[in-house]
Amino acid sequence: MSRTVEITILNVENICANKNSIKKNAFVSLECDSSNEICYSTKENSEECGGGSCLSWNEKLIMEVPFNARFIIADVKCKTSWGNIKSVGMARIPLSDLYVQDNQVQFLSYRLWDSNVMRNGVINISVKVKNLEYSFPVTGIPVTGIGLNEIVTGIPIWLSNLQRNC
Repeated sequence: MSRTVEITILNVENICANKNSIKKNAFVSLECDSSNEICYSTKENSEECGGGSCLSWNEKLIMEVPFNARFIIADVKCKTSWGNIKSVGMARIPLSDLYVQDNQVQFLSYRLWDSNVMRNGVINISVKVKNLEYSFPVTGIPVTGIGLNEIVTGIPIWLSNLQRNC
């Protein structure tokens, strides 16, 4: 089972490789922490945006995210002068940040970290969770009796059962 998540990679700000600002030939790959098999990727960026300290894509990627996944890993990579592909910044996006109402757009920014665990820029994305279906009914108890819409969810525990086991 999985859910569909639409992630638009907007841009990356202040990213460097070997203390040099990256201006082109970069792309972003997305994958879930639960499966290394499926990877989604943007096209290679061939030009810089605005003031030169950010890379822009504005590219939409539609992912099938398994229910057992906890993170989406965004990895910014670039081509080196030798033609090799090098990871220059990575962010772990918790799926708990993405649980919004069905088809609601969210704009999020995450700090990127390089392979030496040093800060290396920020990635800006927009997210829309599509066709969000729950595999269990969401039920709860009203929090207050003053007409608010909040509910408390959970598994009921009967105290009589706990007292016998103690």
